[in-house]
Amino acid sequence: MLYEMIGIVRPGNLAEVKEIVLAAGQIVLRQGGVIRSVDNWGIFALPRTISKAQQLHHNGHYFCMRYDASTATQQTVKNTMSLDPRVIRSTSVKLGDNKLETLSKFGQINWLNSAV
Repeated sequence: MLYEMIGIVRPGNLAEVKEIVLAAGQIVLRQGGVIRSVDNWGIFALPRTISKAQQLHHNGHYFCMRYDASTATQQTVKNTMSLDPRVIRSTSVKLGDNKLETLSKFGQINWLNSAV
């Protein structure tokens, strides 16, 4: 399955972000998955103040990682991210089932051609 994980790490230290992405990537690779891309989105203000590990966070360092992995591997990555106190939030979305027909459907828009 193709997954996209977006994570928010406490800001201030780029090395922490690299360590967290490396840890998640190693889990995926050890269990036979493939990492498609890793994007560093930078530091942004959070939509609202978030409390994590007895700290209030107003800003976060965002990253995005796309990877192919099994459902069990995705669950392991999710659990690892939720237990790391440096991670403010993370979420994963399943993008496809590795079939070309499914992946090619992303981006298509069904337009209504009738006049309103």
